[in-house]
Amino acid sequence: MSSTLAQKFKNVGPGALVAAGFIGPGTVTTCTVSGASYGYTMLWALLFATVATIIFQEMASRVGIVSGKGLGENIRDRIPNKALMWIAIVIVIIAIFVGNIAYETGNITGGILGIQAVMPDMPLIPIVIVLGVLAFIAMWIGSYKVVEVILTAIVVFMGVVFFVTAIASSPDWGAIATGLFVPTLPEEGSKGILTAVGLIGTTIVPYNLFLHASGASERFKDPEQVSDARFDTILSIGLGGIISMAILVCAAANIYGTDTVVTNGKDMALALQPLLGSWATWMIGLGLLCAGFSSAITASFSAAYAVNGVLGWKKTTKDLRFKLIWIIVLLAGCIMAIALGKSPTELILVAQAANAILLPIMAFFVIYCANGKDLGKWRNHIFANCAGVVIIIITLFMCYRNMSSFITSLQGLLGM
Repeated sequence: MSSTLAQKFKNVGPGALVAAGFIGPGTVTTCTVSGASYGYTMLWALLFATVATIIFQEMASRVGIVSGKGLGENIRDRIPNKALMWIAIVIVIIAIFVGNIAYETGNITGGILGIQAVMPDMPLIPIVIVLGVLAFIAMWIGSYKVVEVILTAIVVFMGVVFFVTAIASSPDWGAIATGLFVPTLPEEGSKGILTAVGLIGTTIVPYNLFLHASGASERFKDPEQVSDARFDTILSIGLGGIISMAILVCAAANIYGTDTVVTNGKDMALALQPLLGSWATWMIGLGLLCAGFSSAITASFSAAYAVNGVLGWKKTTKDLRFKLIWIIVLLAGCIMAIALGKSPTELILVAQAANAILLPIMAFFVIYCANGKDLGKWRNHIFANCAGVVIIIITLFMCYRNMSSFITSLQGLLGM
């Protein structure tokens, strides 16, 4: 039975969590650096990433609703050959660990940027230790949900501020239209491709596929509610994409063309000065801190859910193996943030690009699961399959182009 529009709005939830999850410090930083460095040129990458995210997250939620299981369990259960199943499991685990540790590094670094925006002399290591310990305590005792809701609300408010500022900054609407629909890369190709892939990697987040499948399977118990989940996905992620574009537009309108090179939170605050004035630094600082802390929890927990699901373990947060996984991700993120923290904005950009490189792998598994015969009329149709394959091909091509600049940037961070 089809739902009324009011019921569809009432059922908004899993998609909203996904949108809140990708508007983290990586998105704020990558979009700001892109707008400040290249103006409106890279808007097409965000438009592509938003559409691609909607397509793949809709597949993941549909698989979760109809099967009643998470994406990890689906990957495990749908490969009949045991040898192939274990190969797939190993690939997923490696991708999840590498991707989530990269994101966790960016999340902790985002928290550092937030604090140092208002307290520039605060040493790096004490900040990382405090953030890491607080995140550990919140996850270990299980009281993170209320904290996460509050922090997410602040991040969403910051997104609204960016949107209002984008409108108030009198941007060049012609340049915006060109940036959205005419894909181009700046002449400095290597850094430009890294930025473009970073914008895609900060929006199409592989671990969100696992979160969305699990969240949708818990929220929607009737397969007939797939249309409600689709409405939730399109609305929530569409709005998240608009906020990401607004961040880029703010930076393009207020920083691009100046001598400012965005290296810290105070530089990012320039994008909000037309609306907030001297309060812009505090808004950016609070927003980056909250986004970094809430995303640090999300990245750690989603890795645990994904690995537990694909290995067929218990998914309870009290299980020792579950805790061990998120502890590894959190600890590795903190260590890398300290080791590579000399260039925080560059580090976040590289982290997003690293995830984009892993994206085609996870996208393939989503398409595979969404074509399961047991899904019946809810399995993928020709449009979804064609769109998914096109997106994978484009991301593979961009990742191939990105590898040299990614390695060069990583070597620079490592001081090699």
